[in-house]
Amino acid sequence: MSGGLALVLHAHLPFVRHPEHPRFHEETWLFEAILECYLPLLGLMEGWERDGVPWALTMAVSPVLGAMLRDPLLRSRFESHLESLAELAAREEERHLLQPREQAVARWYSGRIAAARSSWRRLGGDLPAAFAGFARTGRLEVLTCAATHALLPLLVDEPAALRAQLRVAVRAHRELFGVAPRGIWLPECAYVPELDPFLAAEGLRWFVVESHGILLARPPSPHAAFGPVVTPGGLAAFGRDPASARQVWSRDGGYPGDPRYREFHRDIAHDAEWGYVAPYLGGAQSRGFTGLKYHRVTGAGAAKELYVREEAMAAVRQHAAHFVAQRSRQFAEAAPCMRRPPLLVAPYDAELFGHWWHEGPEFLDAVMRGCADGRAGFVPTTLAGYLARHPSNPVAVPARSSWGDGGQLGVWLGGSNAWMQTHLRVAARRMSAMVRDGIPADGWESRALAQAGRELLLAQASDWPFLVAMGTAAAYARRRFEDHVSRFNRLHAQLTGAEPRDAAWLAEIESRDNLFPWLDPGAWA
Repeated sequence: MSGGLALVLHAHLPFVRHPEHPRFHEETWLFEAILECYLPLLGLMEGWERDGVPWALTMAVSPVLGAMLRDPLLRSRFESHLESLAELAAREEERHLLQPREQAVARWYSGRIAAARSSWRRLGGDLPAAFAGFARTGRLEVLTCAATHALLPLLVDEPAALRAQLRVAVRAHRELFGVAPRGIWLPECAYVPELDPFLAAEGLRWFVVESHGILLARPPSPHAAFGPVVTPGGLAAFGRDPASARQVWSRDGGYPGDPRYREFHRDIAHDAEWGYVAPYLGGAQSRGFTGLKYHRVTGAGAAKELYVREEAMAAVRQHAAHFVAQRSRQFAEAAPCMRRPPLLVAPYDAELFGHWWHEGPEFLDAVMRGCADGRAGFVPTTLAGYLARHPSNPVAVPARSSWGDGGQLGVWLGGSNAWMQTHLRVAARRMSAMVRDGIPADGWESRALAQAGRELLLAQASDWPFLVAMGTAAAYARRRFEDHVSRFNRLHAQLTGAEPRDAAWLAEIESRDNLFPWLDPGAWA
């Protein structure tokens, strides 16, 4: 009785499009993810198909990320980013002419960047279309997410805002992938039972929760976390496997901390002269990351040894074999206690694989190939595939939960960021009231109301309070939140007659915050 391993990758970034600047540093968040994560993932899928590997993968693509991947300006800027990086790698090869070990790393980067450029051009720069193609094979399941990654439990008391996040997400998914989604990634795995009717109303039928969401369900599931439960509203809830999470995510014992892997935090921008690296930092005014890194993790101290690709690949093979063996042990222990094949759900942020953990895509490749034939006692599966084979599951109410620190919502409601919720609640109520008063058929009022919806959606992103709480890009996150709230409030004042209309300003912010150009304010009805 082979078990099933559901690898679930959640791909998401906040909206970082800044046409008002010729170059903007935060846009490189997207460019790095395309280069280091999304293109390599597509390359893995191509390799599995080519080699006849019976693979299966679930991937959530947030609507805001999908919109950026389709945006002509950002795609053009990514191509410029690739050209700039290729130039830097070539210069690095020359700079290390008399240092063969460093030159070998630089040469490897040059080859990797060239391969990425080739893949990008072959795909026509349309990554959503490429993912949609694999989804049509049935091997890849693509989930949606809340429209702008809003923390949905915080919207339960504002039902119109909650409906809008879900309705816009479903429409965006259809626009990107040509089909309506059936599963959803709940942002931050944040769940409360009150979400069920809202999800069901939009045709969404399954989601993933943190481990304790299932382990503390009422009544307890006879499968523990080795299978989904069905909520009283008819939705399937899958629980995260804590063991596979620890082995990949843990700061102390996780695979990415192995001394042989590439060190993320040591970049040539930290070592080379400022005048040399400044043109390659995406407009940043201080030392950041170029993406070219010569060192390996080595240890906890500041001293770092040079990166050796062959040693890193040896570590990948060891860790993938260990991961597969540990999952085999879990399945062997669980199977005698169950009347059906056990399921392990292993969800991760997609950007971990390739960006934060440089060798992550190779690890995924080795894991998929190591379990696909079933000899390990389990096979890869999608969430949808498991439900198709096992449609009857125990009924239970999952516990309130998230995968944030402490398992609840404190990360987004702490002393540094709780103030944001007051502004969001006021804006949500104002948006609902404007829609109740009637949606203009066309003209300035229609455009302004739709733009107010965009600004509200963008302000609701969970990224802003998270970045503020973590102290990572906190000033940028706070400014973005305040800008979107301010624009919403100004549009509200103009729509309600408190301020005169400003057609030129409306056109400007429509061009800047151009998310979901088809947006219908009726989503808030």
